[in-house]
Amino acid sequence: MELYIPTGNEVVSLPTINGETAAIESVGFLHMAQKGMIELRGSRAAPLMTPFVQRILPDGGSAEPALAEPDWHREHDWIPRMSARAGDIRMDMTVLAPVGERGFALRLSVRSDSPVRVRFGLRGGWSGAWHCVNEDKELEGTKHCYRSGWNNSIVFDFRCGGPLFAFAPMADRDTDSRFRLEDGAVRYSLSCDAVLSAGPETVTFFWGLGFEEVAAATSAKEMLRRGWEWEYAKTAAWLDRRAYRFADPRLSRLYNTNLFFCIFYSTGITLDTEELVCITSRSSRYYVSAAYWDRDTLLWAFPAILEADPSLARRMLEYVFTRQRRNIGVHSRYIDGTVLEPGFELDELMAPVLALDAYIRSSGDRAILSEPFVRDSLGSILKKLEAAKAPDTELYETFLQPTDDEHVYPYLCYDNVLVWAALDKLSALMPDEYGWCAEKAAQVRRAVYDNFVFVDAEGKEYFGWSVDLAGNHDVYDEPPGSLQLLPYYGFCDSRDKIWRNTVETIRSADYPFSFAGMPVAEIGCPHAPYPWLLSLCNSLLSGHARQAWRELEEIKLDNGIACESVDPVTGECTTGAAFATCAGFLCHAMRTADREMLP
Repeated sequence: MELYIPTGNEVVSLPTINGETAAIESVGFLHMAQKGMIELRGSRAAPLMTPFVQRILPDGGSAEPALAEPDWHREHDWIPRMSARAGDIRMDMTVLAPVGERGFALRLSVRSDSPVRVRFGLRGGWSGAWHCVNEDKELEGTKHCYRSGWNNSIVFDFRCGGPLFAFAPMADRDTDSRFRLEDGAVRYSLSCDAVLSAGPETVTFFWGLGFEEVAAATSAKEMLRRGWEWEYAKTAAWLDRRAYRFADPRLSRLYNTNLFFCIFYSTGITLDTEELVCITSRSSRYYVSAAYWDRDTLLWAFPAILEADPSLARRMLEYVFTRQRRNIGVHSRYIDGTVLEPGFELDELMAPVLALDAYIRSSGDRAILSEPFVRDSLGSILKKLEAAKAPDTELYETFLQPTDDEHVYPYLCYDNVLVWAALDKLSALMPDEYGWCAEKAAQVRRAVYDNFVFVDAEGKEYFGWSVDLAGNHDVYDEPPGSLQLLPYYGFCDSRDKIWRNTVETIRSADYPFSFAGMPVAEIGCPHAPYPWLLSLCNSLLSGHARQAWRELEEIKLDNGIACESVDPVTGECTTGAAFATCAGFLCHAMRTADREMLP
């Protein structure tokens, strides 16, 4: 698997900065009218943007040594910076996606110990625009590149009858810009000449994004007018205010990089309507990219964002209870709230209530409860819940499990624990309207103990995973919705013998999806038969933190970014790269476990 160093801001994502070539292979943004994400891409032969440096020879020719020994690190745990060698020339590159801007900046610096004439800058090829929602499909339209007085350089735009989007560069020093159409792609170069002597020579390319030429060029001009130092300082301060520090610097880097990846890749601002939306991941490397799940956003991403940025957490709830409220509980949806994949999921139906409660307990902002869209949504959730009730007991069915796979039996223990938690919390949040939910919650709790507790061959009681209320059940667990989390949700004490027997069973070497005894001794499932990172999160939250901390010391993930599952020996990504909402749950679990370890 290639190593990528993603970065981005609210509007622009750069998910594929290649760690070996330093090429920016794609740039993405969200588009409401397209119901998802659009990515600009180059080709393998000509990536979208690649830095270069040439030595100018005495005869006027040039030689271009390849970049070698690239060394990457993140400044402020998010801003990628690379240093590489090109012969006897050193090149540094920093990629900054300034917060609050409709674009990004790329700064190149070259230096040499001996005097030398050089030409350096960016070159690339724009091969196409891709629509990304789970699957990637190239958009049909026309690519254009032309010179513009708005930026005294070139502008790229894409038209489907009329404009769909445009992007444009501006530099902070005189540059030569060239372009040509070749094999259906736009090839271009942006370069400047310099003599290296006493110190480094630097150029910054500001890339703006917009609906058409003027919007794109002036987005770049805004950043140019502000200047690199101002944009960098503003962004660094924004990142530092949200960062969290552990005693171990490596854990701090892991946490903060994943936190910022969660913030910028599980939420974003649409280019066309300027709305905040919530999604699984703004990287098409994640296999179900750019779509909305109640569970993924509200149970995994939301807790970490709430801890770091309460105002953003409130905006997320506003989006859920407006754009997404009509189809809460449906498998997955487009960013405009319409159904993507049908199928009822009980855990997703309960997720908005649990997130609302967490927000109010953390922020003290009870004013949100008076919002009509919140009150209407809560009423709708309870109506949908009642429609899923079993005929003769206070349990509720689901069609799909937390992995989004079909159930064996319709009543899941974990899902009904979420029902209990949501009803219990709702009764306390709004006692005048929903005080009656307290008794209903108590009935659900009794029904769970009455219907999900079984006895094994050794006489030990345990919780079954799912039941049909006719005597059948299965022994099973899923990392995206684990029985290990029952104490985390307050359903039982961690000393509960039934729960402890359950956890012992699913973590034992005899359980078919356990990786007990391996370096990453977590749990998988048929959806991805490897140790899940969500299982490691569950371990941090359910009394196995010591083991999980050891695993985090060695685990490689997706080049340090959360993924769905990992190799049980190396800890490298096996499935689900660039999993932004999981990155949030990892941060929340790390911070919660760290807090519990404090005296």
